Amino acid sequence: MNLFILLLLFLSLTSALSKPNFVIILTDDQDLLLDSLKPLQKIEKYLINNGVIFLNAFTSSPICCPSRSSFLTGNFAHNTNTFNNSLNGGCYSNEWIENHELRTFPAILNNHGYRTFYAGKYLNQYYSNLIPQGYDQFYGLHGNSKYFNYTLNENGNIIKYGDNQEDYYTNVIKSQILNFLSNQTKDEPFIAIVSTPSCHAPFTPEEKFNNSLSNFTAPRTSNFNVGSRGLDKHWLMTMKPKELSQETIAKIDEFYRMRLESLLSVDDMVEEIIEKLSEQNILDETFIIFTSDNGYHLGNWAMPWDKRLPYETDIKIPLIIRGPNVPVKKVVQSPVALIDLAPTILNWAEINYKSENFDGQSFDKLINEKFFNENFINERQILIEHWGEGNVETFNPECPWKKSQRLSECQIEAECKCQDSWNNTYVCVRHLSKDINFLYCTFHDREHFNEAYDLGEDEFQLNNVAYDILPSIQARYQIIVENLRNCLGEDCKIVKNV
Repeated sequence: MNLFILLLLFLSLTSALSKPNFVIILTDDQDLLLDSLKPLQKIEKYLINNGVIFLNAFTSSPICCPSRSSFLTGNFAHNTNTFNNSLNGGCYSNEWIENHELRTFPAILNNHGYRTFYAGKYLNQYYSNLIPQGYDQFYGLHGNSKYFNYTLNENGNIIKYGDNQEDYYTNVIKSQILNFLSNQTKDEPFIAIVSTPSCHAPFTPEEKFNNSLSNFTAPRTSNFNVGSRGLDKHWLMTMKPKELSQETIAKIDEFYRMRLESLLSVDDMVEEIIEKLSEQNILDETFIIFTSDNGYHLGNWAMPWDKRLPYETDIKIPLIIRGPNVPVKKVVQSPVALIDLAPTILNWAEINYKSENFDGQSFDKLINEKFFNENFINERQILIEHWGEGNVETFNPECPWKKSQRLSECQIEAECKCQDSWNNTYVCVRHLSKDINFLYCTFHDREHFNEAYDLGEDEFQLNNVAYDILPSIQARYQIIVENLRNCLGEDCKIVKNV
């Protein structure tokens, strides 16, 4: 073997050894604003106190499958053509498999020498015996989040689990990633994604955590059980009952406790992941990212429990990162989006890519300890989009509504106050800078309704100022919304003056 070939092999090995590892813990429906991190002491100890927490991290689509598709590709839902959680809505469609799956950041990393691992919920309509492209090891859930009685595709083998305590899904995922990490060394970089069912409905805690947070209740924020009238909010929000009954509020408190209790198993998992990385002597070379696909509301604006709304409870998500050159015990105020993780991770892995292939933008320099500024707020205009799922087939005959109203997510136990409808279709811009904290939305309904909130003055989004702001400002935001609605790549990153 000549000297030149030896040199190439040496450089290749050196490059691989210098690349960081990645562990991503993705929870399901976890809010940031309603204190879901409060009981998670191990996440606080190992992640928050050893890294950064983002105060303004957003999903671009507050519903599972569109958000997860955007997370994996770094593109908005209108560019992945994943509009809702149904197959017809693009969730794990043929288009996804043929056009988008190989463009996900795990697949790109895999093509550049990374070992790739995935365990947990993938996309809501995934029921395949095929392993998604780009993964060396794949333990994917069939369908939506469950805690018992579920089916997994374990590297091409379809395995059914039951309802015994050892089948509790978060712990099964934990065993799978710990087994994977047990075989990792400094010799080859890896990325491992664990997508937990917590804290998605049916909010089932692990047996040992049942009723462990019995003193917790849903936060009584200023918008808690405050119904909307007329021009306060769009039509869906003004549905009867204007205020929820005490029976429903008790159910909200019960669900709140169960959600937090289900997250305690994730808290345990984070600790064991940290211990395993340390045991393998690879902790210092590993970025650990903790986040969620979307947020959640519980009784806010007298809406029972769900996501799908363009408000802070539903679009703001937890995002915590520790890793090489990341400052410790710091807060990041600059706005970021879930779609930013793909280009950020590729930058950390020193992989060249075309910026125009991503709607998101890297924030790697934002949290580099050499340049970190806790008071810095980078201006950003982030698109938030949702397509209401209501149609005549989502009609619930137990509720006193008409099929023609095309309502969805109407539950008897929630007083039939529906959580979605055909006209809950909107495009919003979430605008943040040092002196701007604003949300502007336009709805695709018969009224072409608009909503806007100055969150610097109205933290709980009670006062719709869309019809009070200067016409010139309203017109400018409408132009921004129209530009973002169909943006692609670099056009999604341009900040327009207001």
